[in-house]
Formats: sequence, C-alpha cells, structure tokens
Amino acid sequence: MNLVIRENFFLLLLLFLPISIILGSSISLTNIILLNFFFLVVLVKQKDFYFVNHISVKLIFILYLYLIFNSIISQDYEIGLSRNIGFLRLIIFFVFVNYFFFYYKNDRKLLDFWSVVLFSLIIDVFIEYFFETNLFGWGAKDQIYGDRVTSFFKDEPIVGAYLAGFIFLVFGHLLKRNNKKTFAFIFLIIAFMSVIFTGERSNTIKVFSGIVIYFLLLDFLKIKVKLFIILLFFLIFGTILSQSEYLKIRYIDQFYNMLTFKTDSEKEKLSYSLLLENSQYIRLYKSGYSVFKNFPFFGVGNKNYRVETCKKKKNGDKQENDYVCLTHPHQVYFELLSEHGLFGSILILGIFFYLMFKILRSIRMSKNYVQIGAFTFVLINFLPFLPSGSFFSDFNITLFWINFSVMFACNNKTNIFAKNSI
Repeated sequence: MNLVIRENFFLLLLLFLPISIILGSSISLTNIILLNFFFLVVLVKQKDFYFVNHISVKLIFILYLYLIFNSIISQDYEIGLSRNIGFLRLIIFFVFVNYFFFYYKNDRKLLDFWSVVLFSLIIDVFIEYFFETNLFGWGAKDQIYGDRVTSFFKDEPIVGAYLAGFIFLVFGHLLKRNNKKTFAFIFLIIAFMSVIFTGERSNTIKVFSGIVIYFLLLDFLKIKVKLFIILLFFLIFGTILSQSEYLKIRYIDQFYNMLTFKTDSEKEKLSYSLLLENSQYIRLYKSGYSVFKNFPFFGVGNKNYRVETCKKKKNGDKQENDYVCLTHPHQVYFELLSEHGLFGSILILGIFFYLMFKILRSIRMSKNYVQIGAFTFVLINFLPFLPSGSFFSDFNITLFWINFSVMFACNNKTNIFAKNSI
C-alpha cells in the first residue's frame, strides 16, 4: 500500500466515523478497530515508536492497567471485562489520530466532512421539531419518548449528546477556515437552537456552559463583546422556551414539579427531604453514593453498579433501601465513585485533568480554535451535578475520545509525534 493510497484509506475511515456512531455502537466499534489494525501494520513497518515516551501515552497506559485491575476486583468481572480490555482500542486510536494529524496534514478535509455531517443532523432536528417527523419519516409517533426530538437516532434520545460532541470542533474549524468568523457564529447559534429543540436538559446546559468556556478562551474578542454574546445565547434559550409549550414543560415545569406536587385539595410544596425522595436523579445520586459508602476504596467494578444494586433489590435487602436498580447512577462522579471507589476515581480524574490543564497554556498561546473546541467538550463532560450517560459506554466514550485525541493531535506543540511536544 503506497503512501497516497494509505493516506486516503485512513482518511476515508475517519470521514465515516461520525456516521458510524449514528448507525450504532457495533458499526463505530468496527470502524475504530479497522483503523487501529491497519495503523498498527503501518507503525510496525515504520518502527516509529518514540511516541511511547510522551507523558500522555504513559499516563493513558497506566489508566489501562488500572482498568484491568478493576476487572479483577469487580463483583462480576465478566460484565466489565470486555469494556475494560476494550479500552486498548482507544489508546491505539489516540495514537493514530495524532499520527494522522502530524504526518498527513489532511485535517481540513476531515473537519469539512464532519461539518457537513453535523449540518445534516442539525437540519434534520429542525425538520423533526417543526414538522413532527424527520427526513426518514421518523418522529414522535414511532418512539416512546413523546415529543422528544431524536432525529437519525430514531428510538434513542441521544441526539443532543451527539451534537454536543461535534459542535465545538466544527465551530473551531469554521473560525479557523478562511477566517469565516461570521458564518461560524451563525452556525453556533443554529446548533445551539437544535440542542434546545431536542429537549435534553442536561446536554443543553452542557452546551451553553461550553459556549461560555469557549468564548472566555477566545483571543480576538473584548470582554464586553464576549459577555454580550453569552447574554445573546441566554436570550435565545429564553425566547425558544417562551414559544414552545412542550419545551417549557421539559425545561421549566418538570423541574418545578420536583418542588411541588398536587393533592386532591391543593398543590402543596414539598419539604426538602421529600424532594430528595421524589427526584429521580437525586435518588440515583443517593444510590450511587450508597454503593460508594459500601465499597469506598475500589468500588464494585466497571459496569457493576447494576450488579450490586439490582442483586440487593431482588433479594429484598432492607439495609439497602437507598439503592436504585438501574444500569448506572446517571452522573459521572457518582458513577466513578460507585464503580471505581476513591482510589480509581482519583486516578481517572487525576490523569484526565492533569493532561487537559497541562496543555491549556499552549492551547491559549497557539490560538488553535479547533483545539479550544476539543478542550471545551472534554471539560464539560466533568461538570458536577448534571445528569449524564455512563462515561465508559461505547457511545459516550467514543465522543469523548474523539475530542480528547484531537485536543492533542491538532497542534504540533502538543501532538505526541512532534519532537518538542509538551
């Protein structure tokens, strides 16, 4: 395979990556495995392994060793084993993305295509929101989530999470591409509106928080302009809610109903303790914390929250009334604490935070808008209190790892193949 064919082959698989995520976890997993396999063949032939000395590679490999250890001490090691062993594919993918950006210089074509995919999805979200059916004829009538916009994901309410995974990368790319700043800002407004339309409250807050973080890191705007733009996005959010009864229910009334409830005679305010008992997410958080209290050092093991909580509930264990039998606690910190304990949580968060903030100065100094976008998405994954999907699930970790990899790869000062990389 000559250089041009090899480059185009890798580019094709990377171009397909966001589409493969939409098609399903098995497709995206196959796509990444193919990339990794052919990349390893190339790497072995070139014998180009000096990148292993880079601090990011060493720390990520330490994380992998810890995950193997986590499998050994899990309540049911078979459940989390494939997830933990499979983390190796993400390490290879991280190295590959850095290799691709450093040697092939084809990132513009890549991000142009990813932008087209994201634009297509945004258009479909708008169509489904206004016409109650998307381009494929899917809509509220086909799924169990009522008026929730699900777009190409049909029966899964995760389109907002997917949009969040690419919005900041594409925005940074548009800012960088031929200095198209006005077009980039218009795109961000439309993209933010589409996330609001999905009705996914947590992802809307994350994207808004990401917008605030991104503009604070931008170099070419004065602080007054940044504050005006942030206020503008807040006004857009308020205006959309005022025009949609359904979105008002999703974003305002359902939260308000956590604070009040109806009796036969009147609507009475709940006490704080009763609020805790009636809030679904707070109950899940309490459940995750209860698991952590019972297994404080190493947790129950990756993907084993369900094993611990559902087993005790099934057996009617009265000592575990706080347990909620579900797949995970729906919040990243409670998930980490319950499944990895204090030791694993500190290790995982410590590695990610160290690697992120180690290169933050370089990100700001280089004025690399794509890198700012990747950093922004990685950071909003760790916002406290907000509900979230399982961090290590295929869908979430793939979106996270794409951004984490690009965060290092798109800047020669941080790319692991650059001799002077930090």
